[in-house]
Amino acid sequence: MTNAVELPLPEELPPDHRSGFVALMGKPNVGKSTLLNAWLGIKISAVSPKPQTTRTRLLGILTRPDAQVIFVDTPGIHQPKNKLGDFMVQAAKRALPDSDLVLFIVDVSRPPSEEDEQVARLFRGCEVPVFLVLNKTDLISGDRLEANQAAYEALGHFDEVMRISALTGYNREELLEKIIARLPLGPRYYPEDQLTDQQERFIAAELIREQVLRFLEQEVPHAIAIVIQEFKERPNGMLYISAYIYTEKESQKGIVIGRKGAMLKRIGQEARKSLEAFFERRVYLDLWVKVRKNWRRKEHYLREFGFSPH
Repeated sequence: MTNAVELPLPEELPPDHRSGFVALMGKPNVGKSTLLNAWLGIKISAVSPKPQTTRTRLLGILTRPDAQVIFVDTPGIHQPKNKLGDFMVQAAKRALPDSDLVLFIVDVSRPPSEEDEQVARLFRGCEVPVFLVLNKTDLISGDRLEANQAAYEALGHFDEVMRISALTGYNREELLEKIIARLPLGPRYYPEDQLTDQQERFIAAELIREQVLRFLEQEVPHAIAIVIQEFKERPNGMLYISAYIYTEKESQKGIVIGRKGAMLKRIGQEARKSLEAFFERRVYLDLWVKVRKNWRRKEHYLREFGFSPH
């Protein structure tokens, strides 16, 4: 599942040090990436109100003196409509077998959907603890909250049920403590200063894509792929990043660029702010827009853009 290498325990680590892999699973747009970013204290995964924001499996590594938690942020499970959708669902399912604990994250402000039931069926016969995490409690209260919670609990057997708000922080740290308490005793698998298994290029592409999702409406964001062409530090210390924004249609390319380049400029300005915050240095960002017709349906383009089925 990972390229983790077991590191020797330093003497200062306590004998009851805990570690393990925690899969974050659920349908699209339930707040998995928001929760992960909040626990890590830094944004490593794109966040958007639009569904299917997370496209690949992403590790987020939280290291404390008493524990190392390796969170596996997965794409939302849904009914795929193209090869990209197939890839996303399979990436999510592959996270389950090697996990030490699973968080089934749901949007409790809404009653369960068929997609929630689809996810819950994956946990039947699961040999590791499964927590039902009722997110977005800040959007609902009273009898509706009670009714929705009961409906979610009826989807299966859960070792823990907890209401949280990833956005406001309600019960977020309390949930983390419950997770750590259920992890096995073990060593650190990653250096204490490592936050993710992904390369810097991947993080840069995610931060750019987040701004595309933020500013563009309807179907256009889902037809977008970001590919980093150049990523290098200049002699003056500035980080130079060149990226292609791929669309599926010429009309989408025009929307991304906008009138007289206004939209592309806006996306670039906001993406640069996020990049500078993450890399803690000045960034020069070059964005270019290209068309790859129907790339989400063609396997060779998926491979070119980093969506390998294996």
